[in-house]
Amino acid sequence: MTNSSNLNFYLARVEQARAEAETATLDHVRERCRRSEAAWSALADRAIRSDKLRTAEANRKAEEIAEKRHEKHIHENRQENP
Repeated sequence: MTNSSNLNFYLARVEQARAEAETATLDHVRERCRRSEAAWSALADRAIRSDKLRTAEANRKAEEIAEKRHEKHIHENRQENP
């Protein structure tokens, strides 16, 4: 899984940037905060996508191992009981 502390950090920065943008009185500061919010949000999204891909790959590998074990078990049973 994604290091939840990293994801939580990214999401906290998103909220912080959003709050700062809402309270900013200068346009250029508000825009900077919005860009920061977008960047942190992109990092959080990437972390979530990476986690999903890692999980899918781990599941695929586990299924592959289970299938090989099953095939080995069938092969062994055939040799014991011809």
